[in-house]
Amino acid sequence: MGTGGDRFFCSVLLLLPVLGLSGALLNSWLPGDYSDTTTDVLRFLSDYNSTAEEVLFYSVSASWNYNTNISNYNSELQVNASLDEQAFSEGWGLKAKQVFSQGTLNSLPNPEDKKLMEKIKLLGAANLPQKEREEYNTILSTMESIYSKSKVHPQPNVSWSLEPELTEIMANSRSYKKLLYAWEGWHNESGVPLKKYYPRFVELSNKASQADGFKDTGDDWRSSYESETFEQDLEELFTTIEPLYKNLHAFVRRQLYNLYGPKYINLKGPIPAHLLGNMWAQTWNNIYDMMTPFPDKPNLDVTNEMSNQGYNATHMFRVAEEFFTSLGLEEMPQEFWDESMLVKPDDREVVCHASAWDFYNRKDFRIKQCTTVTMEQLFTVHHEMGHVQYYLQYKDKPVGFRRGANPGFHEAIGDVLSLSVSTPKHLHTIKLLDSVTSDYETDINYLLKMALEKIAFLPFGYLIDQWRWGVFSGRIPTDRYNTEWWNLRTKYQGICPPTTRTEDHFDPGAKYHIPGNTNLFPCRYFVSFILQFQFHEKLCEAAHHTGPLHTCDIYRSAGAGAILKKVLQAGSSKPWPDILQDAIGTNKMNASSLMNYFDPVIKWLEMQNVNETLGWPDIDWVPPIPEGYPEDIKRCGGNGFSFTNIYSRENCSQWGITKCTFKIKDSKAHMSLQESSVQTQLDPVSHLYYTTTTEQIKLVVLFSRYYIQSVAIYQPSIFKTIKFPTLISLSSLETSYVHVCIALFCLACDILHSLNPHI
Repeated sequence: MGTGGDRFFCSVLLLLPVLGLSGALLNSWLPGDYSDTTTDVLRFLSDYNSTAEEVLFYSVSASWNYNTNISNYNSELQVNASLDEQAFSEGWGLKAKQVFSQGTLNSLPNPEDKKLMEKIKLLGAANLPQKEREEYNTILSTMESIYSKSKVHPQPNVSWSLEPELTEIMANSRSYKKLLYAWEGWHNESGVPLKKYYPRFVELSNKASQADGFKDTGDDWRSSYESETFEQDLEELFTTIEPLYKNLHAFVRRQLYNLYGPKYINLKGPIPAHLLGNMWAQTWNNIYDMMTPFPDKPNLDVTNEMSNQGYNATHMFRVAEEFFTSLGLEEMPQEFWDESMLVKPDDREVVCHASAWDFYNRKDFRIKQCTTVTMEQLFTVHHEMGHVQYYLQYKDKPVGFRRGANPGFHEAIGDVLSLSVSTPKHLHTIKLLDSVTSDYETDINYLLKMALEKIAFLPFGYLIDQWRWGVFSGRIPTDRYNTEWWNLRTKYQGICPPTTRTEDHFDPGAKYHIPGNTNLFPCRYFVSFILQFQFHEKLCEAAHHTGPLHTCDIYRSAGAGAILKKVLQAGSSKPWPDILQDAIGTNKMNASSLMNYFDPVIKWLEMQNVNETLGWPDIDWVPPIPEGYPEDIKRCGGNGFSFTNIYSRENCSQWGITKCTFKIKDSKAHMSLQESSVQTQLDPVSHLYYTTTTEQIKLVVLFSRYYIQSVAIYQPSIFKTIKFPTLISLSSLETSYVHVCIALFCLACDILHSLNPHI
């Protein structure tokens, strides 16, 4: 996602922030004297533009400093800078209202100039009295600070941040309890403290919007689409894709049922929100390993290959840059490489939520991202660089037009490229896949993986603003914030909270876009997911692609690049339907391209779901709390049986042995060295001995070796610090090696428990 300034500046990460002047604007930032003539309108616009560039440079600088180094000092500077920016907007906006008559504006020969003047007259938060303006900015800064500093503490001396620890747990663990602990901990730690701030923020935000002539802030935000039928258009789009979503939901629910059983999965009910591979269940691609239609086909996740080739954050961004330049678009300026924050620093708190930044001086553009070397993050890198490419292309437009044609355009551009980057063809081209296999089964694997990311997201992208619009309009009162949040999530997503949630909680606040007031414009992500497929289809045509749409890679296509450049350079200077018409030949958003892209997997899902219930008629069903939760998760620092240093954690390992042995004895399991019996992926192994004699320790090691090899794909994060050549060697049986054998045995138990929590 991108970032920027207020409602008329290119914006995504709204904090409107800056290097403060403690409420005292420089004289050079104040408007001069003008008369009510068309000549002075043009002079006013020119003066405004040059001044706005200066103000916004300092503004975004203060926001950047705070986001990359969270401290009370930087927070104070950011709040002061926001006040300065709002004072600037107030001064110039009031001057425009006082001096220039509507008749003069109507007589301007260039309609773009009139459009700019109308934007300048909208003051936003600058409408608020000074004291309330200060309160508004302080609330925003406080909410973002709470969110960014939140951590889960499984033990007093152990903490899990959202990135990377909690994100990795949600993506990689298959333990029902551990996922529940991470989910509940994050929602409590980040959401609950925000609850007391949000109602006052809503009150102040509505007051500012109403002063600009809007009913409320939701009405204000929707006006950016310049469409009286916007809400109805969104509803029609959602109705079009809903059958596909319900088929995907039913298939995923069945696979989760096969793993977790009827106790935790109701085949006619919503899915517990913590089981879908993501803290917010907004994308489900992290559980693809459990959903793979044809597991014998090559694995399309190139994360391991990226690591093997020595990828780091900088190289990932260079790869993304080369994709853009291959289309004839701009390379990143030197300031980008010098000033961006591409990895999470160790010495300070930062806002890890990935974002792109325009500093409004036409040369300084940055990305802030706590990048890790994964395939998913490679796509995020392309997405964020898509924002920067947009900034570069429209940098010479007036400040008021430096944003996407509509809010969804900005989000769509980077994702359009990701549709090409994720294809096996492209991954092979950049040497991350050894070969490309083109057959029905491989295509279905690929399309299901894409559906888990793209289709799974659409209801979430739709409902988050349904909730906010309801809050701003008063339709959702303060004493029903959380209840209505979960009503919407169950209605549209078919998910439910895995624990009891009440109005003492504030689960919307556990998603960055709420406390960060991001996504200033409504449904930008939902709109972008529709638009990106419309753009993709047209760009593939320009690239002379033949074959199914999902196999298209526009890499190195000058024709596709020319279309993109035309869209990007226009910014928001023309109505978005006109820009869309010029680019792809239609002025309407529609889901036909998306449905065309996913057509093979749509048909496949329908076949799989012949006997499944589509939807969630048992809408009020919720899962039970597991026995022993959360006490057993808190053992061993919250890591269950997993650990990386047996020598310093012998107590944990001994607890793990007792636990594993007890469970295995209860199920009368024994050990076998037959390789076929340990390759069962989702069921308990049928045989396992546990003793401490020398020969039997050898058996434990051999079993662990076979078992780990057969299921490592399900828990790759466990193995990052294990040195297998040392552990697997059977040449030594020294005392220390016995401890290693014990450790490896517990590791196998942990994997087994993660894959099937019932044993």
